[in-house]
Amino acid sequence: MRKPHVYATEAFVLKRMDFGEADRILTLLTPRGGKIRAIAKGVRRTTSRLSGHLELFTRSNLLLARGRDLDIITQSEACERFDHLRDHLWHGAQAFYVVELVDRFLEDAGEHAGIYHLLLDTFRRLDQQAVVASTGSSVAGDTALVVRYFEIHLLGHLGYRPAFHHCASCGKRLEPVENGFNAALGGAVCPDCIRYAQRPLSLPALKVLRLLQTTEWDALPHLRLGPGLQSELEQILYLLIRYHLEHDLKSLNFLQMLQVPR
Repeated sequence: MRKPHVYATEAFVLKRMDFGEADRILTLLTPRGGKIRAIAKGVRRTTSRLSGHLELFTRSNLLLARGRDLDIITQSEACERFDHLRDHLWHGAQAFYVVELVDRFLEDAGEHAGIYHLLLDTFRRLDQQAVVASTGSSVAGDTALVVRYFEIHLLGHLGYRPAFHHCASCGKRLEPVENGFNAALGGAVCPDCIRYAQRPLSLPALKVLRLLQTTEWDALPHLRLGPGLQSELEQILYLLIRYHLEHDLKSLNFLQMLQVPR
């Protein structure tokens, strides 16, 4: 069946690139069409009706016309912005990291409704964390948990669900002791398979990873994690992400340069 020439979709702006004198090429994530690239003609002109509705980190309702190389955005209406992320460097950097993960992992097209809604929920949580930060509260731990939750569920949606309940090597149920971890095997390894471990996996870290993997965000208990445990969780998930992507992330290097708010 031939696809309609004009179609409507909700979309989240992942990236944008100036093109020509007044145009802009956008990378969009849509719930049913997956990741698409489209052009917004004349959007950089002050008189453009599209201007302001296609900013980074914006959820918009779009009308597009199919083109030979790029679809053309003919109408746009912003329905959700995350303005607080533009005002807070740390939270904005986390948002860029989340977006880069989605962009690098997803191929063009293909339905990714689960990832689309996971991304939106994550942006809402990060935006709320930025609001709390503006009051002077220290929310580094909560912000880190938001990102760790996103990472672990993104991997699950992509078919890379980490093994945190059974040994990734022998399949035996993990005991409440210090175990090991191997990204190439896909998760934790038991003491009997510790020779395969890349690094240790502490019992507190294993408990938090299991909780994040199996619990809806709104049902999570309030967790206050020390810097050491936060660092361990970050390193474990980075090893998994790095293994599956096979290259580093630009935004992660920038995050490591920033001073984490305390």
